[in-house]
Amino acid sequence: MKLKRKVLAYITKGEEEDRQLLVFEHRDFPEAGLQVPGGTIERDELLIDALYREIEEESGIQRDELVLCGKLHKTNFFPKDKDEVLERNVFHFDYVGDHEREWDYKVHGDGKDEGLVFQFKWIPVEDLPKLASKQDQALEFIE
Repeated sequence: MKLKRKVLAYITKGEEEDRQLLVFEHRDFPEAGLQVPGGTIERDELLIDALYREIEEESGIQRDELVLCGKLHKTNFFPKDKDEVLERNVFHFDYVGDHEREWDYKVHGDGKDEGLVFQFKWIPVEDLPKLASKQDQALEFIE
């Protein structure tokens, strides 16, 4: 069985009951659902480097706009239709930058998302609908 390692970033701003989570939708593929930044860890890439790379490639947010709060969760999935194990590593960041409430970002990098436009917005954590591919599974660990 093949192991595919992934990272996810819960990027939040605000305190407790006012806390908001950064999410996005694919402009041209809304059926992909609401998601958080993340992706695959490349071969021989450090987990933390993959995390920051994916955030920047998908949203334009730079390292200096983020404060790492810590790793929240690690889990493995065994998709029924694939001969692979998906390892998912979820991290929490506080956002200290100044992006507007909503923005579009054209993905850059070498991955399959290259050139897609992601539509970002902040949603109150308490009002958050289900995220695609169970990406909301570790939200309970945000303090």
